[in-house]
Amino acid sequence: MRSKKLKYSGWLIFYLLLVCSPLLSQASDAEPSINRDQGTVAKGNGKGIAWRSLNVEEQTLLAPFAKNWEGLPPGRQQRLRKGIKRWAQLTPGERTRAQKRFTRWQQLPPEKRQRVRNRFEHFMSLPSVERKRLRQRFRDFRNLPPARRAILRERWQKMSPAQRHAIVERRQVRRQINRQQREMRRDMHRQRRH
Repeated sequence: MRSKKLKYSGWLIFYLLLVCSPLLSQASDAEPSINRDQGTVAKGNGKGIAWRSLNVEEQTLLAPFAKNWEGLPPGRQQRLRKGIKRWAQLTPGERTRAQKRFTRWQQLPPEKRQRVRNRFEHFMSLPSVERKRLRQRFRDFRNLPPARRAILRERWQKMSPAQRHAIVERRQVRRQINRQQREMRRDMHRQRRH
């Protein structure tokens, strides 16, 4: 179940950058000054992107931001533009799936959205090795036959929160023991070398 949420987190963050990015960045108090020659907006120390320097497709997709574009922080402008480029590379099927996911995201109550954001932040704060391990577990789960996935999902959903917590704790203990055993083997191997 957790793996399924991680899959959607990537898409959710993409949409957060596009639609909910006011939550992710702070507006600067500095007034923008437009550099007409370079098509950029100088704002503080960074340079933003002038609206007129965007191509027609970018302007169309970023239309909700047109009115305030020049006042957006440069970092936010760049993230929005990057999101648009990523969107353009999606196949029609991927776009449809992403739009459905985003619609579901918008329909979530604010407290559930916050929970997803918190989980994503927690995931991103994990060491890269741990994130890689979780992604691999998700790929392994996704590669299971659909019937097996359904059985595992159903079993997980039928568990009480206490049972789920116990499983998570056992996995953490097992991981810690495995880590310690690996370290002991490395130490023994190093000692044999010297």
